[in-house]
Amino acid sequence: MSLFPPFDPDRDRRGSRFRDVRLREARFRRNFRPIPVRTLVPNVVTLLSLCAGLTAIRLAAELRFELALGAIVFAAVLDGVDGRLARMLKGTSRFGAELDSLADFVNFGVAPALILWFWGLSDYKNVGWIVAIVFAICAGLRLARFNVMIDDPNRPAWAGNFFTGIPAPAGAIVVLLPIYLQFLGVAKYLIPIPLVLVYTLAIGLLMISKLPVFSGKKLGTRVAPEMVLPAFLIAVLFFALLVSFPWEVLTIGTLIYLGCLPLGWKAYRRLAREDAERAATAETTTGSAAASEPAPVPGADAPPPGATSAGATSAAGQNERPSRLN
Repeated sequence: MSLFPPFDPDRDRRGSRFRDVRLREARFRRNFRPIPVRTLVPNVVTLLSLCAGLTAIRLAAELRFELALGAIVFAAVLDGVDGRLARMLKGTSRFGAELDSLADFVNFGVAPALILWFWGLSDYKNVGWIVAIVFAICAGLRLARFNVMIDDPNRPAWAGNFFTGIPAPAGAIVVLLPIYLQFLGVAKYLIPIPLVLVYTLAIGLLMISKLPVFSGKKLGTRVAPEMVLPAFLIAVLFFALLVSFPWEVLTIGTLIYLGCLPLGWKAYRRLAREDAERAATAETTTGSAAASEPAPVPGADAPPPGATSAGATSAAGQNERPSRLN
């Protein structure tokens, strides 16, 4: 008997076919195959992001907020990489999806709330702690709703370009805006804590709201050959600016993201209206086609009086057959 059980993301789904536990375990051991490394790589990236989120909590407790924010940004970058990496390597699994959700709750729900608490929300004691808890809970509810809605078969294809509410990684980056402003040189007394409390609650409510937000998941899946080198240049330039001027880049990015929220809502409503118009047009076309068909003539298909077919006679005989024959 092995000290560590074999790793198989689909073990429960495959084992549910057998009722007897011993038979199920024996069948599993007999059919066990080595797990490809490509399945493990995305999970390792997810664990690295979880380590970054936990390290951010420790750094915030030590009042080293610059490094704590850097750890949150690093966790957000890894979160954007692990999913795409799993799809590219064809290493997606139920285990990886659950692990990613748990890591996101810690990295983008618990960690930002505690960073804000250590930074300034603790000045208002119970009120500040309640706001931090509400933000973390909103992040958890946001992730749970995303896991439920991801397999909705009734969603139209174009709805895949939108999130329902601000995603948890973006919410974590956006809610830390007051700390970015302080590092830019804005005096802390110009950032009143009551306003930070209201701002934190607003971002938490936006995460669990039904506001359509651009997802960007379908962007960047294909790059034109002539745009490969410019894409490399833009990526290198962005990360160079982020490392050299982190607070300026994060502040400008946060303001741009908040400013784009109404644009996503308008785009979603426009697509929904066009989809409804197409459905109404299709129903009208179907109705007009059905109305243009000639109505059947009464008695046209009826047999002449006194004439019966063999099939009708046999069917009638079967219907009139007694329930028991003596």
